[in-house]
Amino acid sequence: MNVALARDYPSAKSTCGIAIMAKASIPGRVKTRLVPLLTFTEAAEFNTAFLKDVAANIAAAAADIPIQGYAAFGPPETAAFFASTLMSPIGLIEAWHPNFGDCLFTAVQTMFDRGHSAAIVLNSDSPTLPTSLLIETARLLARPGDCAVLGPSRDGGYYLLGMKAPHRRLFEDVAWSTERVAGQTRARATEIGLPVHILPEWYDINDAQSLQLLRAELDGKVVVDANLRPHAAVHTGALMRRLLAHTDLEARLAIACAPALQRAAE
Repeated sequence: MNVALARDYPSAKSTCGIAIMAKASIPGRVKTRLVPLLTFTEAAEFNTAFLKDVAANIAAAAADIPIQGYAAFGPPETAAFFASTLMSPIGLIEAWHPNFGDCLFTAVQTMFDRGHSAAIVLNSDSPTLPTSLLIETARLLARPGDCAVLGPSRDGGYYLLGMKAPHRRLFEDVAWSTERVAGQTRARATEIGLPVHILPEWYDINDAQSLQLLRAELDGKVVVDANLRPHAAVHTGALMRRLLAHTDLEARLAIACAPALQRAAE
């Protein structure tokens, strides 16, 4: 049986579906914005660690409130990677289109088609995202009345978007991978009269500065939000420690972050 089909419909009962927008860890095809700070292989290793930690985060939230996790993945032939990397009870949704908005909407529509009363799309670049934010999103979406929940990222995008109906307009006319994504998504919601609850800001790991922030947070040297407890991200932490101990990542980070530190000092 095809791996993706075998895991299309997990047996766990839930009311809220939550899908990680995921790519398989193929060197040269994932987390390329972190190259040349990282090698292609290291970037792929971080992708795998992030995916495992985000899946663990969903599992932690599911212990508190009914949630069913999925990986909305691509390309289609990589289903076996997700089945072996994330394991059950994370289900699989094939969502592979040229336009990222279509990938997001496919994931959302599929979760509603599978019977969930709410759907959340979640990035794979925030391994320390506080579990409480996933729980809060599911609880907000369980309330009466239509609404959306948006988790803005520091770079102008969003780390999650939740909704109670498949509003395609939220994914149209959006300049993906730019600092305008969250603002444009809110504008689309305004166009259709959809109330939006805004969560606290968090961060994505997509450049040298955010990778350095991740390192500092994992080491306990930085508190991103004093009101929130970050997810432990054990897989990412283990990989970070290994690379710092056995490669020249420390020096690479110092060189890559030097211009930003200089600008901050001026």
